[in-house]
Amino acid sequence: MEVRGEFKPIRTRTPGTHICEHLPKLAQISEKWSLVRSLTHGNSDHSQGHHVMLTGRTDIPIGFDPSKPKKSDHPSMAALATALLPRKKDNLPPAIVLPDKLVHRTGRTLAGQFGGTLGSQHDPWFLEMSPYHPNHYGAFPEYLFHHERGFEKDEALKFRAPHLSLPQGLTLDRVMDRVSLRNSLEDQTENLTALAEDTSFDTYRQAAVSLLGNHQVHEAFSLDKVDPKMLDRYGRHSFGWSLLMARRLLESGVRMIQVNLGNNETWDTHQAAWKNLKGYLLPPMDQAVSALIEDLDASGLLDETLIVMGSEFGRTPRISAISKTALPGRDHWGHVQSLLLAGGGVKGGRVIGSTDKIAGYPTSDPQTPENLAATIYEALGLPRELMWHDFTGRPHPLYMGSPISGLM
Repeated sequence: MEVRGEFKPIRTRTPGTHICEHLPKLAQISEKWSLVRSLTHGNSDHSQGHHVMLTGRTDIPIGFDPSKPKKSDHPSMAALATALLPRKKDNLPPAIVLPDKLVHRTGRTLAGQFGGTLGSQHDPWFLEMSPYHPNHYGAFPEYLFHHERGFEKDEALKFRAPHLSLPQGLTLDRVMDRVSLRNSLEDQTENLTALAEDTSFDTYRQAAVSLLGNHQVHEAFSLDKVDPKMLDRYGRHSFGWSLLMARRLLESGVRMIQVNLGNNETWDTHQAAWKNLKGYLLPPMDQAVSALIEDLDASGLLDETLIVMGSEFGRTPRISAISKTALPGRDHWGHVQSLLLAGGGVKGGRVIGSTDKIAGYPTSDPQTPENLAATIYEALGLPRELMWHDFTGRPHPLYMGSPISGLM
């Protein structure tokens, strides 16, 4: 089978750097972002690939089960940020994931998104605003599609921002009073000992109260109050809305935000790859990510905010087809993928690493998920000597690689 696909490269504003013709907005601001073309981990299974990239750990834990998350999984980077970043006085959750969890089309939730051996009390806060539908992919409603059938329309699929208002007659003071009452009861009643030791519940209770009481967070979720021109820039679709919320949550003080474009198989282009990439996947990505970069730059927040865009793995160099009647596509390929990074001290217009002529394997400066994780931890201000402790009390080093050199 052939290697070259249907798309043509286009010039960016960075001399010598070319990207896909269907990413014109990103091409116009290439001085604000850089590429890593040589990230490699070798795991070409969805579940393992997600676990590797979300945890920043190439090794697969003993007892790993691709069908479900387990306590023996490595903790996600978002979970480690939740556990290790200092809490501010407002007690907002340090890490938030939106608009949904990563879920396979069969309904199983993917491992690697949670606290794992760190403990469930350090799971990141999941703001699920996009109900999971196993037969739909992409950024609805404009870019909702099926890999085989193309565009889909589903009036029942809604983007539901979290409703953080208190019930009528219940003030925040009364909520806090109830929290204090529960704390008092826990101190006085032996029967509530188990509940008092449920640190996972306590963590979520505290964060929920903080979200309820934070005016900026309320504003972040109020898309109806956003300037229509801003909505048009980010895109009136689930990915654009999610990135716009993420940008507003940053202003509210949330330190780490993970935004998923679609569920587990949205980007699984085994068939009709060029049709689906051109029609449904690249346009919302190009629009929303470029808007986020420009917006943060204009507000002065880009220098202190690291943006990372990647996937669980790359795609095979060679084109294939899953059946005689299916349009061609590419399969899973963990041996190499490209990442886009911007902000957080990253110098724009740089390219780190290279591959062979068919983009099959790195040929220079190979980078690992551990190096990517170290880059993220450093941007969060977490010291390199920091250790975290699993639920048995055993210490583990946070940094298992070195920040990607050449970006800063």
